[in-house]
Amino acid sequence: MSSSVGGGSAGGGGADIASLLEKAKDLDLLKKDQDDIVVEINKIHKKVLASPEMVDKSVDAILLKLRGLYARAKELSENEISASNALIGLLDGLLQSGASTAQKKKIEVGEQKKKRIKSDTDSARFSAASMRNQLDQAASLKGEQVAARVKSDDEKDEWFVVKVIHFDKETKEYEVLDEEPGDDEESTQKKYKLPMSYIIPFPKKGDPSSAPDFGQGRQVLAVYPGTTALYRATVASHRKRKSDDYILEFDDDEEDGSLPQRAVPFYRVVALPEGHRQ
Repeated sequence: MSSSVGGGSAGGGGADIASLLEKAKDLDLLKKDQDDIVVEINKIHKKVLASPEMVDKSVDAILLKLRGLYARAKELSENEISASNALIGLLDGLLQSGASTAQKKKIEVGEQKKKRIKSDTDSARFSAASMRNQLDQAASLKGEQVAARVKSDDEKDEWFVVKVIHFDKETKEYEVLDEEPGDDEESTQKKYKLPMSYIIPFPKKGDPSSAPDFGQGRQVLAVYPGTTALYRATVASHRKRKSDDYILEFDDDEEDGSLPQRAVPFYRVVALPEGHRQ
């Protein structure tokens, strides 16, 4: 026989829960009816055991009554199975609904995670591609003259025109040669190993269109005429063509209380590095 099933609760729609509770109530009533049948059957069994002579007198009536009770018990058991199956079906539906919601949420979270991973991967790929591009560009400067910060202390940075001998992609360092050191240098030429941030490529002499165009009033870093040293200067006038020389006023270049204006080829002028000290 069945055990009692009381009113419960489950996740899902309100109508499904109400139907679940109704089915559970039906199952409780079936159990009560089954218990009543068992009591009746047990009473007859006890009478038969206590008074065997009674069986001899009314055997047909007793057997018919027992048969009816057992038939009813069987019917109630079958009804119990049907009610239990209905309850199982409802519970499976509710569980499936909850699982679907959870699965949908899991899928949404998974998709968001995939998007984040894809975004991170794309960013990483872009960063890696950008770095490879920078390294390739650095390596392509071999044999070229560039602006290099070869000396630096707490007070000022010193920039000179040097020639790139080699670029090491592993250490990301340039090996450069100062082809025209000053008179106070011990040797005629000196080599340096410098990080990428210490090197600024010059514009291509034969390609003015690709060179940056610094407007009037803009501060730049430029080669001082007649030397290989670069100093901070201010663009003094507007150029008509990108191939024209810049007219510059160099800092600390006073003559008779004013700054003279000096012409510098466009391919010897670069952007002023951030934080430059002079």
